[in-house]
Amino acid sequence: MGLGCWQLGGDWGVVADDTALTVLGAAVDSGVTFLDTADVYGDGRSERAIGAFLASRPDVAERVTVATKMGRRADPHEPAAYTYDAFCRWTDRSRENLRTDTLDLVQLHCPPTPVFSSDEVFDALDRLVEDGRTAAYGVSVETVDEALAAIARPNVASVQIILNVFRRKPLERVLPAALEAGVGIIARVPLASGLLTGKYDASTQFAPDDHRAYNRNGEAFDVGETFSGVPYDVGVAAAQEVAALTPSGMTTAQLALKWVVQQPGVSVVIPGARTPAQAQANAATDRFPDLDDATLASLERVYDDSIREHVHTRW
Repeated sequence: MGLGCWQLGGDWGVVADDTALTVLGAAVDSGVTFLDTADVYGDGRSERAIGAFLASRPDVAERVTVATKMGRRADPHEPAAYTYDAFCRWTDRSRENLRTDTLDLVQLHCPPTPVFSSDEVFDALDRLVEDGRTAAYGVSVETVDEALAAIARPNVASVQIILNVFRRKPLERVLPAALEAGVGIIARVPLASGLLTGKYDASTQFAPDDHRAYNRNGEAFDVGETFSGVPYDVGVAAAQEVAALTPSGMTTAQLALKWVVQQPGVSVVIPGARTPAQAQANAATDRFPDLDDATLASLERVYDDSIREHVHTRW
């Protein structure tokens, strides 16, 4: 169980600096050892929060892996922007923000699809490792086909992809291919932007600076990143069906996280948290046993009956 840190930078409403530090502390003290961020989250604010936190906690810094991302700072965001010189600029900025000489893992941040077929791009990533700017590199993708193209690259360490009860397509080919190739899978958006907490209804309001308000139709970035691409009203109704399947003692969010964790090939799941209590509850998912076959079958029926038609062919 990791921690996604997008919300510590922005786009999920305001998270104060001191709250960001307490969320990180709550997660790490609950056993989390993987933090995922990006250079564009709050224009570096998320990275800087992590850097400040780890500098204040030398007792945990050595056992925490920090994964960041690069590429979305390109303007225009096009394949020609993905050069070695740009990678050096972007990783130098991230290294400064994170207060480290060598990044643990840097990921291409959902690049344009042609990037995945460019030998020059991956040669440049290899040079970053040779230079000592990063220990390893991976990619964050939008689609199954992009994931498979990345997995076929010999030095890709990880693929980050949306995977949750409402986004099951990666189970078919991506996870088996990653297992065979020895590539890590970082599962993002595991709660479908909060839908799979079962706490939202038709009247729920989101802050204007929250992407769940301004990106429902893909106005700012890929719509799959917001509620996993599921129409909000459809997702709310399906999430209530999921909530009804929650075993005694678990929350619906923990049920959804446990589903992701127990999929063969998943290396880490990165739910976000805006409060220390959320971070602690997410980390506590590890103490529950795997979901039984009946629950898994019921969750699959919810997907087939309500969700599949909206997402399965798109990503």
